[in-house]
Amino acid sequence: MLIKRRDFLKVGSLAATSLMIPNFMKALEFPQSIVGNEKILVVLQLSGGNDGLNTIIPTQNDIYYKGRHGIAIKNALNLTDEAGINPNLSYFKELFDNGELSVLNNVGYPNPDKSHFRSMDIWHSASKSDEFLETGWIGRYLDEVCYNCAHPTQALEIDDLLSLALKGKEKKAFAFKDPKRLFQTSNEKFYKNLYENHHHDHETVEYLYQTLGETISNAEYIFEKSKTKKSDITYPDTNLGKDFKKISSLILSDINTRVYYLSIGSFDTHVNQSDRQSKLFDEINGAVESFVKDMKANGKFNDVLLMTFSEFGRRVAQNASGGTDHGTANQMFFISGGLKKKGIINALPDLQNLNDGDLIYTEDFRKVYATVLKNWLGADENKILGWKNGIYDFI
Repeated sequence: MLIKRRDFLKVGSLAATSLMIPNFMKALEFPQSIVGNEKILVVLQLSGGNDGLNTIIPTQNDIYYKGRHGIAIKNALNLTDEAGINPNLSYFKELFDNGELSVLNNVGYPNPDKSHFRSMDIWHSASKSDEFLETGWIGRYLDEVCYNCAHPTQALEIDDLLSLALKGKEKKAFAFKDPKRLFQTSNEKFYKNLYENHHHDHETVEYLYQTLGETISNAEYIFEKSKTKKSDITYPDTNLGKDFKKISSLILSDINTRVYYLSIGSFDTHVNQSDRQSKLFDEINGAVESFVKDMKANGKFNDVLLMTFSEFGRRVAQNASGGTDHGTANQMFFISGGLKKKGIINALPDLQNLNDGDLIYTEDFRKVYATVLKNWLGADENKILGWKNGIYDFI
């Protein structure tokens, strides 16, 4: 059957949200499920470069207040004698007090890049700043652990398009916004007939058809698992709240997913930072509170780790527009009932020792990834990352 241009575009549109496996094999009918007490990782990406200094506030540092006379947080919620947290993250303060939150400061990488796109690629691929990789750190994890999976859904992204972080050489995660909509779309008669009756030798076209077949095969599996057990917890009626609710419904099922990925933004606060960051933090705070309460109510919190990151922080001094410009190092949050080291686990940023107005990183993000891969997911971090500079002990 010859493919028409409009059919090619339709297939490509559906394929953009699907799992893409170059060497297609139809999934088996029997799903591979999580068994025992295997751990689950949830990654929350703060897109746009969140301002870390107005997230974890150095409350006793005069340099902070002098450099940010218009946007400094003056009503931070105290965490320690030297540090507070943004008041719009009040639930994070509760998690901190309960020993369910770890904060790692000054995370970055050598020779930082201040481009959103390039720095995000570096974080996604776990590359050096002068190294360009076409695979992501979670994607390479999939290559390592999912080479014979019945349903290749070990990693899922709640988005319309798949991020580089979840693309491996052989395996790629599955991206979707709504399990029901994905299932309904993939099962339209047009797509099924197109897949079942296609015959085409062109490599690119064949790749799209293979992707279409994989989508049809797995969309029903994801949708059915999402309906297995509904939460009794009320989630905020926000985009992030809805995304966390979808993740919760899948975690509470017996789906084989080990990694979930979602994002919120934009934190690119060059202008009027206070209002923008506050609104985003309110959305995060409410969604995370519902998700954690849901995991606790269902006995899952000790086996779920929520990790946040942003592609870079902001400069120490505010700009003339009531905002901050692209910076370098930042903090990461880790939320779980299974933390081995809680609270603020390293020093706050050194505001006296800057590089042309920017923070100097002390913790390499690839060491964080190595820790999560080895200690939480039980994977071979050296094989996946090529990283051999140790791991942390907070999980």
